[in-house]
Amino acid sequence: QLQASGGGLVQAGGSLRVSCAASGGTFASLTMAWFRQPPGKEREFVAVLSCCGGRTVYVDSVKGRFTISRDNAKNTVYLQMNSLKPEDTAVYFCAARRSPVYSSSPYYTYTGQGKYDYWGQETQVTVSS
Repeated sequence: QLQASGGGLVQAGGSLRVSCAASGGTFASLTMAWFRQPPGKEREFVAVLSCCGGRTVYVDSVKGRFTISRDNAKNTVYLQMNSLKPEDTAVYFCAARRSPVYSSSPYYTYTGQGKYDYWGQETQVTVSS
């Protein structure tokens, strides 16, 4: 089970950190990801942090601004969001899967919603201009 939290309202240029706590499994062996769904748009991949070696990948639009990290002792994954823009406004979801992301893994193998086994509840992030 995944539980996201930490969303809120922030001004453009500000920062926010969302968290996702996992229960009922071996968290360290899970690959964790964040997705988001802007108003009126499809859900999209944001970032992934693989288990077992820690490969990290970001969608181009958040590179250099967002950081995904995990604390295996707390069974929690984080998404630190800096320099937020109004276009970052969305409901954010955390997701998990049991398989790693390898350095050779094609992009589509870890960016599609169907590639994940578990989903958490959303948390709303609103960035005002």
